[in-house]
Amino acid sequence: MDLSVIKIVESTTVDGPGLRTTIYAAGCKHKCPGCHNPQSWNVESGIRTPVKNIARQVLDNEFEDITFSGGDPFFQADAFAELAEIIKSKSSKSIWCYTGYTFENLVSDSRYTPLLKNIDVLVDGPYMAKLRNTDLLFRGSENQRLIDVQQSLKTGKTVEYEPNTLMHALLTIS
Repeated sequence: MDLSVIKIVESTTVDGPGLRTTIYAAGCKHKCPGCHNPQSWNVESGIRTPVKNIARQVLDNEFEDITFSGGDPFFQADAFAELAEIIKSKSSKSIWCYTGYTFENLVSDSRYTPLLKNIDVLVDGPYMAKLRNTDLLFRGSENQRLIDVQQSLKTGKTVEYEPNTLMHALLTIS
């Protein structure tokens, strides 16, 4: 299976805690006004890359966790589910994922279950320029949430992720 990828950025610190490798997916129909990555909206703007090649690249970097961003990874949910499953089966890396959908929309559609079961934190909701807040941790607008996906799936209710207090303090000192 292939993924249409805009780019892969290693050693980033803006898409989740610690050093991360972020995979930017091509394809998004949300088209949020003010989107920071509108070149990712067209799925054809990406480079078709075998999932196994991406998995090899991110697994070779043993010190970085993973973030799926975009575009919207849920527009290529099957391929991202395959990638997430490989990563989780071969490492203890955390996986964060950004989406314009809400968690409740995703969990109500069984097509997304294979991807959700391997995501640790979901940053959900469309970017809304009128709710932009640069003081938020790992998100751009106040409607977006950090969801603890595994705890939410386990309890059957949406559980927001609470960043470690020390990590939050260190990130907001600058």
